[in-house]
Amino acid sequence: MTDSIDLNADLGESFGTWTMGSDDELLDIVTSANVACGFHAGDPLVMTETVRACLSKGVNIGAHPGFDDITGFGRRRMDNPDGPKTAASIIYQIGALQTVAKTENASVTHVKLHGALANMASEEDTLASLCLNAVQAVDKKLAIVAMASTCLQAQAEKLKMPLLREVFADRAYNDDGTLVARGTPGAIIHDPALAATRVLKMIETHSVESINGVSVELVPDTICVHGDNHEAVRMADALRTTLEKAGINIRGYGKP
Repeated sequence: MTDSIDLNADLGESFGTWTMGSDDELLDIVTSANVACGFHAGDPLVMTETVRACLSKGVNIGAHPGFDDITGFGRRRMDNPDGPKTAASIIYQIGALQTVAKTENASVTHVKLHGALANMASEEDTLASLCLNAVQAVDKKLAIVAMASTCLQAQAEKLKMPLLREVFADRAYNDDGTLVARGTPGAIIHDPALAATRVLKMIETHSVESINGVSVELVPDTICVHGDNHEAVRMADALRTTLEKAGINIRGYGKP
């Protein structure tokens, strides 16, 4: 069993006068933040404030690019996404966060695709390859956070990219290792104790039980708690406490 693991959350998803999530509280618990880059959520000021908050708390800063779909929060699947527009939008979003980070004397360590883009790239080799090549076009040193045991992980391994295999504390799994669609009964796990116990078992057994009772093999490097979940803070706290009691260090990617 691993002796350390990263804990990440999707943050900086407020924009304008609209507020999303409990970023300040989560930043006291997680070790990596995936910062919205303005296409599915976030705006320049929120990005700047989130970067500053990450810096003050020693949390890794990652770009969280998604589809250009702020009204749908980036969770609506798009037709024919495997083209130059998607690649350009990923490069644009990463570049925006990198520039914000640079002005704060910080750096972006990783990229995690958001929402429907992440789900579709975890299901389709062509889209996975397009997204990963876009990330590498920006900076080959950027780590990719990829849903464990999906084609996104496999394509990242082929490209020999720095890789963080991700599992989800608060989501149910399909038999192929992808996530059960939101809105499906049982797709979201709301009980923090259940989520924490389930993640510890993933780390110990390198597997997760799907919604149909099938054992899916996976090896986690980082655990996601969704910041827009009403139980996010309680879930992250329960998860960190449970793992630390089991002797697992919670440590950000690249941290000593």
